[in-house]
Amino acid sequence: MRVGYVQTSPVLGDVTRNVDLALSLASGEEADLLVFPELFNTGYLLLNKEDLAKVAEPIPEGPTTKRLMRFAADHSVSVIAGIAEMDGSKFYNSAVVINSDGDYLGTYRKLHLFSTEKLVFEPGNLGLQVFDLGKMRVGVMICFDWIFPEAARVLSLKGAHLIAHSANLVLPYAQTAMLARSIENRVFTITANRIGSEEKDGRRLRFTGMSQITSPSMKVLKRASEDSVEVGVVDIDPKEAEDKNITELNNLWEDRRPAEYSLLVRERLR
Repeated sequence: MRVGYVQTSPVLGDVTRNVDLALSLASGEEADLLVFPELFNTGYLLLNKEDLAKVAEPIPEGPTTKRLMRFAADHSVSVIAGIAEMDGSKFYNSAVVINSDGDYLGTYRKLHLFSTEKLVFEPGNLGLQVFDLGKMRVGVMICFDWIFPEAARVLSLKGAHLIAHSANLVLPYAQTAMLARSIENRVFTITANRIGSEEKDGRRLRFTGMSQITSPSMKVLKRASEDSVEVGVVDIDPKEAEDKNITELNNLWEDRRPAEYSLLVRERLR
């Protein structure tokens, strides 16, 4: 399968321009799956619900999801893209999943909100999901989910060959950490990040770029630059992620000791 990331540079609040740019970039590549960044259509620094309400959309009825569905069907490519979702009076930092026929498969809502996201978005309530794209199964995470290894582990236990990681990364750690997520779960990962900076109400963020694709053997198969919009694609064999053997005598799943991990699922540590 041919899979890839679309690394963009959105302008805060300019949805039409941002979607136009991303789809123009994506249309130049042949792929089976393309992953777009977190909040790729709106930009990131949505610091109050009034601003968020102007750009958030219902899923799948909203215009951005509809455009992605048409794009997927026209180019025979599955798409996973992060957008700001409006559901009644609530807002979610979400990712839509669309197959290569242009069918909407579902939505993932970000579980682990970062910094000021907590002021405007609700925590995700749809769980960690794996979607069947026909040739492979794909789990979805968004940005700060990376720092919680339990998220990637659950997706892997649910049968994901690949973890699609839509992101707006500002910390310098995730690209390296996603290599660990690959080897500790023996899965492929795609981190689709953005570039550029945003400034609003005295707050300024610079995004790190370096979107990447990693393999179950902890290799960086493709990595973007820090400062240019670009698309990166590689060919992968999903069956590589089905091999959970570490040595002749060690298997990633068979050697687990779940009875010893009960602390991981406690809601309170004290």
